[in-house]
Amino acid sequence: MAEHAYEVETTWSGATTDYRSYSRNHELLTAGRPPILATADPKFRGDRDRWNPEQLLVASLSDCHMLWYLHLCAEAGVVVTGYHDRAVGVMDSERFLEVTLRPEVTVTEPGMIEAAERLHHDAHAKCFIANSVNFPVTHEPKIVTG
Repeated sequence: MAEHAYEVETTWSGATTDYRSYSRNHELLTAGRPPILATADPKFRGDRDRWNPEQLLVASLSDCHMLWYLHLCAEAGVVVTGYHDRAVGVMDSERFLEVTLRPEVTVTEPGMIEAAERLHHDAHAKCFIANSVNFPVTHEPKIVTG
């Protein structure tokens, strides 16, 4: 199997003179893309206006699932015209316990609903990110026509 490498730079500057005063704000960079303005969770003195690692992990799971799902739908002849996920990750004080994906999917015909629901299972099985974490990732899809 081919390996893929993903390079990301994390850049921070400031002074860690004491725990309460240093900035948690930093940038995540990769070639040819705009920076992601990141920080710590606000509970850990982060900036509420920036992404934190926990949000980025949940976003990665949601995004990976969606991309596989759309791929599989296209192959199966299921025409998706809308996709909106409200993913939620739950942590205790040390680790993620679970992530639940709640995609709302719009397909063009009622006859596509059953396949559209089934393909969420297949997308989950193929998602690289979900296959890499050590906690449950579940999905509660809702399929509508429109």
